[in-house]
This record gives sequence, C-alpha cells and structure tokens, in this order.
Amino acid sequence: MKQLILISLLPLLVGSGISQQDTTASQSGNNSPKVTMISIEGSISPTTTNYINRGIKMANREGAECLIIQLDTPGGLLESTKNIVQAFLDSRDLPIVVYVAPEGARAASAGTFITLASHVAAMAPTTTIGAASPVQMGGGQTDSVMQKKIFNYSESFIESIAERRNRNAKWARSAVRDGEAITADKALEINVIDLIASNRDELLEKMDGRVINGDTLKTRNAKITELPPNLAEKLLDFIMRPEVMLILTMIAIYGIIGEVTNPGAIVPGVAGIIALILVLYASAAMPINLAGFALIGLAIILFIAEAFTPTFGLLIAGGAVSFFLGALMLFQDLPESMELSWAWLIPATILTTLFFVWIVTEGIRAQFTTSKTGKESMIGKRAEVVEKINAENGRVFISGEYWNAVSNQEIDEGETCEVVDIQGLTIKVQPVSDAS
Repeated sequence: MKQLILISLLPLLVGSGISQQDTTASQSGNNSPKVTMISIEGSISPTTTNYINRGIKMANREGAECLIIQLDTPGGLLESTKNIVQAFLDSRDLPIVVYVAPEGARAASAGTFITLASHVAAMAPTTTIGAASPVQMGGGQTDSVMQKKIFNYSESFIESIAERRNRNAKWARSAVRDGEAITADKALEINVIDLIASNRDELLEKMDGRVINGDTLKTRNAKITELPPNLAEKLLDFIMRPEVMLILTMIAIYGIIGEVTNPGAIVPGVAGIIALILVLYASAAMPINLAGFALIGLAIILFIAEAFTPTFGLLIAGGAVSFFLGALMLFQDLPESMELSWAWLIPATILTTLFFVWIVTEGIRAQFTTSKTGKESMIGKRAEVVEKINAENGRVFISGEYWNAVSNQEIDEGETCEVVDIQGLTIKVQPVSDAS
C-alpha cells in the first residue's frame, strides 16, 4: 500500500523539484548585473550633453553597475565638452566608462577630454585618441592674445582632468599644445587609457573586479541595456546641423517676405515663423556669429531696395555678396567638424538671389502699383461720345457700357475722348487731342 502511495506521489515530487529549480534560475537571472550603454557618433553638441545626462539618470535609476559610452567623434563644442566632463566628475556613485569603438573610430579634440574624464577609459584596436588643440575645438580665427589664453586654459583643463583620474598628464598637455594623436596600443602603454577591448563582451570581462570609488565592478556576463536617443534629441540634433540651420534661415526669409508681398497666403507666413523660431532656438544653443546675422539682414534690405531703386542690379549684386559673407561668418565659430561647406553656401546664395530678383521684386512692386482692376482700370482708355458732353452732362460708350460723362471742354457726339478720372457713377473725360 505504501509503495502504491509513493509511486502515485512521485510525479508531483519530481514536478515540484523542477519548479523549484526553475524559480531559482529565474531569480538568479533577475539578480544578474546590469549595464547601461549609449552610443555617440559625430560632433559633440548640446544635444550630446542632454543624451549623456539622460543616460546617467537611467543607469542610476535601474541600479546599473556602470554607464558605458561608446564614442566615435571628430570633436565638438568646448562648452558642451565642459558640461560633459563636469557630469563625469560629479558622478561618484555611478562609474562612467568611455569606450572608443568600433575599430577605426577616434576620440579627437573634445573626445580626448571626455575619454580622459571617465572612470574607465577603453579603446578598441586600431582606434586613435588626441589632436585636442583648441583651434579644432573652438573654430574660427582669433588674435594671438586670445589664442594664447585659450591654449593656456585648455592645457590646464585637460591636465587637471588627467591628474584627477591618475592618467598621463604630460601627454594630455601635448595633445592640446602640439595636437598629438596616438593609437590605442600607445595610449595603453603610456597610461592614457586603462584597457583595450575588441568588443563589448571583452570589455565587460576586463572591467570585472575593478575597484572604483570604493566599489568593485561586477560586469562579467552583465546584461547590457542600450539607451537610444529619443525623438526630441534626434530632432534637435538635426536642427543644430549648420546646413539645416541655413535652410531654415532661408525658409524664414522666403516665408515672411512671401506673406508680406502676398497678404492672406497664410502658408508662407506660418512656415516662415516656425522656421524662424527653430533658428533662434538653435542659435541660443550654438555659438553663432552675430555679424553673420547682420550681414544677412543687410542683404535682405539691399534686395528689397532694388525693387524701388533703378540701380540696374547693383544692389542685387551687393545683396548677394552680403548674403554669402553672412552665411559664411554665421558658423565660423563652430569646430572644424561642424563647419558649413561651400557646396551649401554657393547654391543657397544663388537661390536666394534669384528669389528676390524674380519673386520678391515683382511682389513688392505690385503692392505699390496702382490697381489695374475695377473702375480704376478704365482710366486712360478711349471712349465713343454718344451724347454731347459739356461740364454738366453727357454720355459715352466704353467697354460695352454706357456711362454719364462730363468734360471741361465740349465734345460733340461721335467724337472720341479719353477717360481721365472717375467720380462715383460719372467719368471725367477730355478730347483725345488734349490727352495726347
């Protein structure tokens, strides 16, 4: 009897054992270490700063072992770089790992500052780091005194970062002063970075066990949670591209001028206002040269003035030159990686010039030209006298209609006269000989 009971309960006991094992495995999986990862490719801008800050917040919220930033950048804005470095230095509870990857990537200019500021600096094989001179970071032309100040500040800034992270401060200064760049192998050899990893799994394996701020990293077999840029960051990053800002500036000009010259069109005006707001927003976040805006404004004034001044295209030519120089100067304070190429400037200048020559000029002239429709269109036309005209009464036939007419001179029936004015339902005429 006991044997039968045991046999009947055996499946339940086995099932219970399996269930317990599954539960234990599930709990073990849930307790596995987590790592948050973001990827940055391209120039460093205010959008990059927002993206990194969002990554830090998410990693802290989810209790991640660290935040890995996969980096591939030619450089970027100095102000954005300072903000990112400060965020790294302020992050005491969450280790920040900068991983220059994939193979062939670079951490140039601003990327050098960001990599040195991380708690763990890693690079993939065949990657490079360096060339952090402030000319590349700041862009534009500066006088010798200002350039010396920028160099001194950049050298002291990168030196303090390297010393804070116990990295090679001497090389860091040379990266700014001499624009020196080195490979991943050399960087590891002279203590610029901490490790070289061919892929993410190797990176997690090599970081495991490192002690950062008194805590030991547990990254072996960690689950990587990738955080992509959100829609707002993608949109703002797109708007802040110089070529997009130039296009938005042109849309703002075309739209607003188009609405002024064609009141009631609505669509050009709305599009122009939206583009103008976007340009102003991007300008507030980017180091835009105000002299460029002034020259573009001067170009618009010259284009419009051409509509009222017979200069035979002189003002149009001056406006085209002013627009080109303004667009060129508008982005001269941006880093080299974010400069606007002539392939955008020349077509934009030609298109804007043609717009004002063929559209704006005619539209503005139409606003200040006497109306040629309705009764006013009759002035200057000739009419046939059907009833003798004098200073008090008379009648004419014009445009298929009979009109009452008056004249300072008598005009006999059958003669031809010319309309010189309209007074209510009566027109004033004069003999054709007098009109001529």
